[in-house]
Amino acid sequence: MKIDVIALFPEIIIPALRVSILKRAQDAGFLTVNVHNLRDFATDRHQSVDDYPYGGGAGMILKPEPLFAAIRALSPESNTRVIYLTPQGKPCTQQLAEALSLESHIILICGRYKGIDERVRQRLVTDEISIGDYVLSGGEIPALVLIDTIGRVLPGVLGDYESAQDDSFSQQLLDHPHYTRPADFEGMNVPEVLLSGHHEKITRWKYEESLRRTAVRRPDLLKEIELTEEDTNFLREPNASEGI
Repeated sequence: MKIDVIALFPEIIIPALRVSILKRAQDAGFLTVNVHNLRDFATDRHQSVDDYPYGGGAGMILKPEPLFAAIRALSPESNTRVIYLTPQGKPCTQQLAEALSLESHIILICGRYKGIDERVRQRLVTDEISIGDYVLSGGEIPALVLIDTIGRVLPGVLGDYESAQDDSFSQQLLDHPHYTRPADFEGMNVPEVLLSGHHEKITRWKYEESLRRTAVRRPDLLKEIELTEEDTNFLREPNASEGI
């Protein structure tokens, strides 16, 4: 998979691509990430990429010429997804990241200041994505979030691919609690079922704990899945509503 990023401050993004999972993904050839400085596509001697908004108002707007030039220089195919990172976009979810991981090429536009010229959105942008209902200084950090979310679900990237499949949100549920050694730490014990070696019971415990945690912390997610009668009865139990 190839990801091209157009940013005003590439130095925010590049260091994170050189460590951990994203580095391994690139070294193994599963992922290629190229970060382009928007100023390289400006045509004047000052490398201007922003200007005052028509109609007045505070802040500056990223000009259309450099963005059009940058995207055209990347020679996107007709099916290339051109994504603008903006608080106005649709929420970034695990399901969206998994869908994007099936693409062969995506282009990410990192906004700055008050945003980008609307004509870029009208003509070039295919998707607008938000990582949350808040405003950041620019789109570089959201781009990194999206790259990381996509990169880690590419087949072969993680040593144990199932570890990505079991993450929070992969099944529309939050992840269950995790424990490691020692079994008794300062009087806090690992649940007996996890020490039992009974795989069927352990699997059910993990699922029920995911249900419980989701019901307490993100009940809105339960509206997106079809619960069995057994699930519903479990959630009606008094201890299922206890905070975790």
